[in-house]
Amino acid sequence: MIISTKTIVSNSEMIKNYKSCRDKASDYGKLFILKNNQPDAVLLPIDEYEKISEIIEYFYSLNEEESKKFVDSIVELGKR
Repeated sequence: MIISTKTIVSNSEMIKNYKSCRDKASDYGKLFILKNNQPDAVLLPIDEYEKISEIIEYFYSLNEEESKKFVDSIVELGKR
């Protein structure tokens, strides 16, 4: 995964400037929050969260064979 430095903020920045961080998350689709220079959390706009939730719920609804095919198809897409 490639993470742009524009999408990284410190925990203290998040606490001090929540609104600006929320706006940045909306602009970039997500915001990575660091605590002590280590990944701590991710802030997502609600529409991005809903998309991810739908994919996760779909994945959990699959049986073992279907889930393997699903994962294999994602791996193939990543190779393109």
